[in-house]
Amino acid sequence: MTDTSTILVLNGPNLNLLGLREPEIYGSDTLDDIAGMLEDRARELGLEIDLRQSNHEGHLVDWLHEAQATGAKAVLLNAGAFTHTSIALHDAIKGIRTPVIEVHLSNPHTREEFRHKSYVGMAAKGTIAGFGATSYLLALEAAARL
Repeated sequence: MTDTSTILVLNGPNLNLLGLREPEIYGSDTLDDIAGMLEDRARELGLEIDLRQSNHEGHLVDWLHEAQATGAKAVLLNAGAFTHTSIALHDAIKGIRTPVIEVHLSNPHTREEFRHKSYVGMAAKGTIAGFGATSYLLALEAAARL
């Protein structure tokens, strides 16, 4: 099965708390708000969004594999804290041909030192960070041009 019009948007741990968790860092938009913005823009671009969130690393790995199996056009991945710890996600990204764009609401390089290393970023096609919810829209624009 090939679906080159779908952009898979994967979100890692604690992103289900967007809008509530540290709004001074992550903003007041909820994940549903972000999904709505992405769906509106994707429709204008002739694309579809499949947005998912999990607090479990293995789900994200499985979904990355699924992206290739279904022929998704690209993956936007906000791996949350797994960004800085997960060799499994790094290896999953390296193991698929589907382009992955790393996304962050905040800029990890302006935060705690442990957030400065990104295993996801080492494997991803590119990274967009620091623009709040707009980071997702910028990543969608980049994915549409791949």
